[in-house]
Amino acid sequence: MGATNGVEITGPLHDRFDEILTEDALDLIADLHRRYEDRRQELLAARAARQERVAAGADLDFLPETRHIREDPSWKVAPPAPGITDRRVEITGPTDRKMTINALNSGAKVWLADFEDANTPLWENMIGGQLNLRDALDRTVDFTSPEGKTYALKDDAELATIVVRPRGWHLDEKHILVDGRRVSGGIVDFALYFFHCARRQLDKGKGPYFYLPKMESHLEARLWNDVFVTAQERLGIPRGTIRATVLIETIPAAFEMEEILYELREHSAGLNAGRWDYLFSIIKVHRTRGRRFVLPERNAVTMTAPFMRAYTELLVSTCHRRGAFAIGGMAAFIPSRRDREVNERALAKVRDDKSRESGDGFDGSWVAHPDLVPVCREVFDGVLGDRPNQLDRLRDDVDVKAGDLLAVDSAEGGVTEAGLRGNINVALQYLAAWLGGNGAVAIHNLMEDAATAEISRSQVWQWLHNGVTLDDGPEVTRDLVERLIEEELDTIRAAAGDAYDADRYAQARELFTTVALADDYAEFLTLPAYESMP
Repeated sequence: MGATNGVEITGPLHDRFDEILTEDALDLIADLHRRYEDRRQELLAARAARQERVAAGADLDFLPETRHIREDPSWKVAPPAPGITDRRVEITGPTDRKMTINALNSGAKVWLADFEDANTPLWENMIGGQLNLRDALDRTVDFTSPEGKTYALKDDAELATIVVRPRGWHLDEKHILVDGRRVSGGIVDFALYFFHCARRQLDKGKGPYFYLPKMESHLEARLWNDVFVTAQERLGIPRGTIRATVLIETIPAAFEMEEILYELREHSAGLNAGRWDYLFSIIKVHRTRGRRFVLPERNAVTMTAPFMRAYTELLVSTCHRRGAFAIGGMAAFIPSRRDREVNERALAKVRDDKSRESGDGFDGSWVAHPDLVPVCREVFDGVLGDRPNQLDRLRDDVDVKAGDLLAVDSAEGGVTEAGLRGNINVALQYLAAWLGGNGAVAIHNLMEDAATAEISRSQVWQWLHNGVTLDDGPEVTRDLVERLIEEELDTIRAAAGDAYDADRYAQARELFTTVALADDYAEFLTLPAYESMP
């Protein structure tokens, strides 16, 4: 598609894509890009500068220059918006057509319609997902499986509220160029949904709502707020109509929760404890700081670890002090309709997780599968009753210091060969699926997305570069990891049989080796992965 007003579409225009990539929608993207791209790049450079300071030995801390914001008791975020006053159970998932219907019908209060970690940024996924969301609001979405099963929406009153998660500031959209430069993937996802669906949502008595991922500072939140103001002005929508929930899923952002709420306060709907990316961020930021920041294997690190308790309790306290929602993290366990034992184990673990969160004061939480909605809702019903939330639980008892958030060495557990193999196996299976267009993958009865793959490869990198010795074996070396990669590929191949895609797994092996074993650590595995896809 040729350039119009400086906008060039380099991706193919499949059926109905012209309904989303309209001239007016592209004009909004172009305007936001021209206003804010330089600031985005400056903020990404600021991330790199902070990383250099931490690598040199500086510990993260609460910002002295914003102390006045934290100590000012007078400010609050905007009051709860229609459709997201009660958020006791939220379901997450990509925006393919079947998931769109199932998530909206699931009985959850909110559907996180995901263009980020549970999605692969194939061009077809990104624009097709926008079509599915618009069709859902128009009630023209339907789906028939290859087996002939049909899916259709329930009545509007029974549907979850759509909350869209655009891509993070670090990701580009390579298929849309403005003045010859790639556009921010987050700007593309936000602008297309806002342009086509904001008024549709308002007509249904709700509004354009968003989840904002991967932020690392309040200045990045300020940038989103400015984007919101500009977009509302351009479309003639009242300022403050947009509401955004920020995922606190990086360790730098944990030190700026209050400031992030402050920057977005006229558009804020709260914070979410993005636990899996948070663990990934802790590893990434401190990867060269030695054994103090070496985590045990992934399955040994639970939400009851002292440094994770500090993070979640600070989040609840911060949110409720400012009138903002605190939303709990993902329950990754997947129920099984075929294996009663697996199903009962998954439901028990989810119940324990949600009981802890509801007891701590969270207003709601996430699940990854429709069959988990009832158990999450039951737990929160038991605490909330007829109340829509727990905003009145201020948690004045919480007193979290910087050292509490950084006490990674308080986590119990070791590093075993089984843990190392598990990281390799999960990462290889997930990357093969991701490269094939699927960003939410059931592996070993857990729902894996990009965050858990990031933990897996980052732990391998950290153990390798910090001289970690397995509790039941040798030191983690490149030779050991490469041998285990081949052995795990053999295991995967044997289990998959004729379904094994040799070419896809060859790509996955090459990518995993690059991001897990190279001397230079890749900030996000999705960056080189994205460049390898069409």
